[in-house]
Amino acid sequence: MQGRSVHGATIRIQRDPFDVPAETARLTAGRADIGGIVAFTGLCRDEGGRLRALELEHYPGMAEDEIGRVAQTALARWPLLGLTAIHRFGMIAPGEDIVLVIAASAHRRAAFEAADFMMDYLKTRAPFWKREHLIDGSIGAWVEAKAEDDTAAARW
Repeated sequence: MQGRSVHGATIRIQRDPFDVPAETARLTAGRADIGGIVAFTGLCRDEGGRLRALELEHYPGMAEDEIGRVAQTALARWPLLGLTAIHRFGMIAPGEDIVLVIAASAHRRAAFEAADFMMDYLKTRAPFWKREHLIDGSIGAWVEAKAEDDTAAARW
């Protein structure tokens, strides 16, 4: 498991599943100044029962760097006391975790907004490519970004 700690943010891209309680404990260990934690976990959907797995690819190094830059934007914009972003790659089955964002702050609003900002970025501009592997054995095309995700990200 490789990761980067970038001035208050932990960024990891990994094949293996992550442990949300362990990641939360790691972020809050020894801290009494944190008043709110917002954790978002994104899961792989089965797309109406037709999806066997979602394949996620990325460029190692580039993905961590880019997510780290966006994390620095979040840390500058909100009074965060910690931020974790973990994104998986490889073959992800329906029901499995894909992404985790944890934002910590003295107050809830900053944590909610920063986590929302990070997820909007990860959904629209993070350097990941997704391809569907279907139950019938076929492999779908690479998945395009959705217009509603772009609209959500535009508010930042």
